Amino acid sequence: MNSTDTRRVYLDHAATTPMRPEAIEALTAQLSAVGNPSSLHASGRSARRVVEESRERIAQAIGCRPTEVVFTSGGTESDNLALKGLFWSRQRPRVLATAVEHHAVLDPLQWLAEHEGADLTLLPVDEDCRLDVAALAAAIAVDPESVGLVSVMWANNEVGTLQPIDQVVALAKGYGIPVHTDAVQALGSVPVDFARSGVDAMTVSGHKVGGPFGVGALVVRRELALTPLAHGGGQERDIRSGTIDTPAIAGFAAAVEASVKEQAESAARLSGLRDALVAGVLAAVPDVRVHGDRDHQLPGHANLGFPGCEGDSLLMLLDAQGIECSTGSACNAGVAQPSHVLLAMGCDDEEARGSLRFSLGHTSSPEDVDAVVAAIGPAVERARAAGVRR
Repeated sequence: MNSTDTRRVYLDHAATTPMRPEAIEALTAQLSAVGNPSSLHASGRSARRVVEESRERIAQAIGCRPTEVVFTSGGTESDNLALKGLFWSRQRPRVLATAVEHHAVLDPLQWLAEHEGADLTLLPVDEDCRLDVAALAAAIAVDPESVGLVSVMWANNEVGTLQPIDQVVALAKGYGIPVHTDAVQALGSVPVDFARSGVDAMTVSGHKVGGPFGVGALVVRRELALTPLAHGGGQERDIRSGTIDTPAIAGFAAAVEASVKEQAESAARLSGLRDALVAGVLAAVPDVRVHGDRDHQLPGHANLGFPGCEGDSLLMLLDAQGIECSTGSACNAGVAQPSHVLLAMGCDDEEARGSLRFSLGHTSSPEDVDAVVAAIGPAVERARAAGVRR
């Protein structure tokens, strides 16, 4: 079989997930409508109504006030807005984050360190990718008054480990330090309640919950001062200026609402599929290493290390069989780099380059799992043989 005569098995939902029918319907219904939501005439007011009703639906789904939802172009912009906006507003040099954050967090923090004088501390995690809370406490205690913000992701995008957000908030709040969390992977997969969590700012994205690309939100407490990244028309509380994308926001709201409504049922289904996938792969390739914290993990994530394999080679062998997943490494100018997440968890370079991430979502099925289990043994044999020939 090859990619032209077999159905595609899509197991890369952590990268993006297919749009939900509800989101497609909501988005397309607005594509032919005219009206800038900032205009005062009837068409503008109609568009504004769609935006504000969408804001209310999202707020209801994630446990916040509608006025706390600031629409953006997606997770990367939301992370940048939270981190740079907080740093510039608070004017305190120290910034604390985990070493396993998404690059949408790590890169702006590195930029702040290189260009704005930020004193960045990347906190360690254990072998399961859980934050060392004692290290966070020690880092804060050095000089609490100098800490501008703490950023800890809700769930890791590579291995699916859930972070102890409640403990992070409890520590930071004792010193009045604001907490940001990137919840892009968590929303729709585990219960996410902004108010109950106690965080001050939270990043979410549309295309990870079955919504459109190019839309997301920074959920931010009204009392938290943020310096805008862009200045213009003053939209979105003057935090994020720019013409509001009514169709995308309508699709985003529909996807958030549906994914949150189905979350508990979906989690039970996906965790069952994931466990079957892991068991099947282990039966076929017994020396596989399972990465992540099985007791604190997203239901659809399975990050597996294959000794003696290059992850990118194994990925392409599976892709030729119609199975789509991702590696646990980043690509820079065509050269595979070891995953910073796996390295932080204690893997060596070879282990970090030899991992694959299978991430399941709302379209995943038992047949998808069966396809992986059937293909993985021969693919690993070929990948290992190729490595020996090198």
